[in-house]
Amino acid sequence: MCGIVGIIQYKPQSTNIDIEELLLIRDSMEKRGPDGAGLWVSKDNRVALAHRRLEIIGLGEQGIQPMILENGCSSQYVQVVITYNGEIYNYKELRAELQTLGHKFKSNTDTEVILHLYEEFGEGFQTKLRGMFAFILVDSFRSIILLVRDPLGIKPLYYHDENGILTVASQAKALLKSKRISKRTDDGALAGLFIFGSIPEPLTAWKEIKAVPSGAVLKFNSNGEKQIDHYFSLATEIKNAENLICSEFNLDLFRTELIEDIKAHMVSDVEVGIFLSSGIDSTSILGMASNLVPNLNSITLGFKDFEGLHSDEVPVAIQVSELYGSRNIVRRISGNDFINNLPKILSDMDQPSVDGVNTWLVANVAAELDLKVALSGIGGDEFFGGYSTFVNVPSMLRKINLVKKIFKNGELIRKLSAPLFKNNNPKAAGILEYGDSLEKMWLLNRCVMAPWELANVLGKERANEALKELNIDGILNTASPLNLKTEIGKISALEGGLYMKNQLLRDADWAGMGNSLEIRVPFVDSFLLSTLLTRLIHHWAPETKKNILAQIPSPFVPDSVVNRGKTGFSLPMEKWISINDEYSSWKSCKALSNSKCTWARRWAYVIADYFEMI
Repeated sequence: MCGIVGIIQYKPQSTNIDIEELLLIRDSMEKRGPDGAGLWVSKDNRVALAHRRLEIIGLGEQGIQPMILENGCSSQYVQVVITYNGEIYNYKELRAELQTLGHKFKSNTDTEVILHLYEEFGEGFQTKLRGMFAFILVDSFRSIILLVRDPLGIKPLYYHDENGILTVASQAKALLKSKRISKRTDDGALAGLFIFGSIPEPLTAWKEIKAVPSGAVLKFNSNGEKQIDHYFSLATEIKNAENLICSEFNLDLFRTELIEDIKAHMVSDVEVGIFLSSGIDSTSILGMASNLVPNLNSITLGFKDFEGLHSDEVPVAIQVSELYGSRNIVRRISGNDFINNLPKILSDMDQPSVDGVNTWLVANVAAELDLKVALSGIGGDEFFGGYSTFVNVPSMLRKINLVKKIFKNGELIRKLSAPLFKNNNPKAAGILEYGDSLEKMWLLNRCVMAPWELANVLGKERANEALKELNIDGILNTASPLNLKTEIGKISALEGGLYMKNQLLRDADWAGMGNSLEIRVPFVDSFLLSTLLTRLIHHWAPETKKNILAQIPSPFVPDSVVNRGKTGFSLPMEKWISINDEYSSWKSCKALSNSKCTWARRWAYVIADYFEMI
């Protein structure tokens, strides 16, 4: 896991690259790679790549980046250079395949495997990679530059493109170290934060910085041409799964594939830990991992405000760790701990988000234990149907469709009823208007603030322009296109393609990297999904939800976890914010006075203000 940087002149120009600027961007990401730093500059000074390294696979000098492949298996490839962030879990299998084709390796790294794989198969080679990755690859023979991001968006990659100069980095904030890049913020992104709780890609908080989309390759050549190839789409995978005929559910096959997935995510030259809550996802991961590697370290985050309550995950997590034989470390966090760590949390937050504090706190504990890798249960709810939205949203939509037969004009009803809901749930007034599709009903269920409430914060004119740029309909239609036909398929596409991708995975990256910790997400795996989605879509039932996942480890996930109400890594944020006048009396409450000032809305305003977007 690392931080990568590149400054590339892909159009004919005479301006030299500013290496000091490149190094400034690189070293602003030192937490991403405290174990080393590298730099490579082309002979014509038109391409410069840099790297910050966190040693996990291929320790020592063998893993130094940027890495160069010169005159490899085929002499036509004069030089290929890569700077890479991520982990390739099937690199040993790919290496063996390449060796049979005549490739010779100088190291035992996944980075070198990527170079040889590109040499052998050319563009499109990334579909053979199982893992999380973002990289810049420069092919001097073909005069092309590739920016490549993993299928589901686990690892981020941001770029600024102007006047034929491409500047790329693992963090959007890092690019602001360049004097050429404006710090002007983006109102469409701000609307995204207030509505979705995070900024939908490819937008970022800053107007001149964009995200390379997940599952995409951006290609630049020396003629000044650029193109994008979307090589993976979650919605397409779900659509294909819907169309396949699925035979009777085979638990043994399901178990085999999941255990192989966990085994792949345990590949490491350093110790791997587990984030352990009291939920089925993290418990099943610990159970499966413990079947492969004994005496794992697990980490449970507890909160002093929850002690003795049902929300307290610690007692059940301790029981689970004893069942699977892990060395469980429990850390209880207080409101004062949160306030004291808040400057670090906000500094590490790369993109505005209303979530991620819990991940940062547990990653901070892992770092104190000198762990470099930890497994997280992200993706379990999205792909195994664990969220309440899988049941509640379709149910609400059916009820609303009955009501709409009576009330024809949903927008009018919303405007008339809004004052009645102001002190209760202002979003509820829009149920009729937003109840015309499952996608919009999902958004109403998920959103921090309803779209029509944005004018209370930004003013009508600014809000309208921001919403136009954000294009909510376009976002929803891309994530869940019309050709999806099942309710579970649509909601899984929305949860995975929006909430998970833009919020949970992005938060896991900055929160983990802020503590020099690689967070791996076994359930967010395109290879796994290609084999499991059909069965998950055709055999999921509201009454069982993720219970089938509980039957994978040996012994099974205990009933104390299966029958426990969902809490996840929840935090007492409302109480924590209120203990400090700086947040309890924030101007956000005044700005949000026309709608219910929930902690999430207040926190979104705090975050937006910190990023100077308001």
